[in-house]
Amino acid sequence: MAADAVTLTVPGPRGDREVRVSSPGRVLWPEVGITKLELAEYLVAVGEPFVEANGDRPVSLQRFPGGVDGEQFFSKNPPKGAPEWVRAVPVTYPSGRSHPQLVIDEPAGAVWAAQMNTVVFHPWASRAEASDLPDQLRIDLDPQPGTGYAEAIEPALALRDLLAEAGLTAFAKTSGNRGIHVFAPIEPEHEFLDVRHAVIAVARELERRMPDRVTTAWWKEERGERVFVDYNQANRDRTMAGAYSPRALPWASVSCPLEWSEVADADPREFTIRSLPARLTERGDPWAGMQSKAARIDPLLDWWARDLDDGLGELPFPPDFPKMPGEPPRVQPSRKNPANWQE
Repeated sequence: MAADAVTLTVPGPRGDREVRVSSPGRVLWPEVGITKLELAEYLVAVGEPFVEANGDRPVSLQRFPGGVDGEQFFSKNPPKGAPEWVRAVPVTYPSGRSHPQLVIDEPAGAVWAAQMNTVVFHPWASRAEASDLPDQLRIDLDPQPGTGYAEAIEPALALRDLLAEAGLTAFAKTSGNRGIHVFAPIEPEHEFLDVRHAVIAVARELERRMPDRVTTAWWKEERGERVFVDYNQANRDRTMAGAYSPRALPWASVSCPLEWSEVADADPREFTIRSLPARLTERGDPWAGMQSKAARIDPLLDWWARDLDDGLGELPFPPDFPKMPGEPPRVQPSRKNPANWQE
């Protein structure tokens, strides 16, 4: 029913916006009873740091019309009916196609996206007006089966120190699940492929220093019980849940920025839609002013060149990407052995 709606007043840099939220009592997280209205109110409460982290970037919306236990889909093009104050910018995808993609410039944009059943926000690593040039180097530390958040802690701390060796300032956040995301602000001087090569270079160096704990192996059968450094998250149109974005997990976790002093003792399950507003009030935003620390990736590209000279080349791309120059065959190692082939 049309009457089943509430209107939220959302403060922002351009003044207050009135955003209508229909079906406010719809339960999105059944296990904890969090409703669509509570999600919208959360985005109002964390609006300023949310926009600082994710705003002015092309963003993909992961939408769950029936709640996190139901069907989901991604919106890259702006959903129909967007308010006139919500903008979009053209971006180029790996296929070479170009389409408009939503940009969130103020908290009301995030609340409107929640009205459209968005749960997870996936911002690009580049700015809206220069979408081909990332201004963040992003590294996803992904614990493999048999490992979890605890096993990602030491690699994350070592990665922070390794990036510092290259002149970069690292910031950490929980993935919202078992992993840790490490970001470093960079000068927007290089295309995605160059930034990917910088990530591969630092990932290989981390693997050399922690071979029993860290792997860059793309094929799951080769990773073992280690933490995978997912270098392919640095590709064009590859995104991860943004800072302060909710996750579609039963306990309604949030991808939470951390101080480095918190990483070792953090419990990712404690950072939820219900707990984050109070945390921000008490502790502030660990990522405030992050982009002011931007630095160049030239030292990492020197590491990449060094590895090329040593015979280490390109690594596999995701299966939906076009074949890339220098890329090894996208053949699962066990499939290379004819004895494993089936007629």
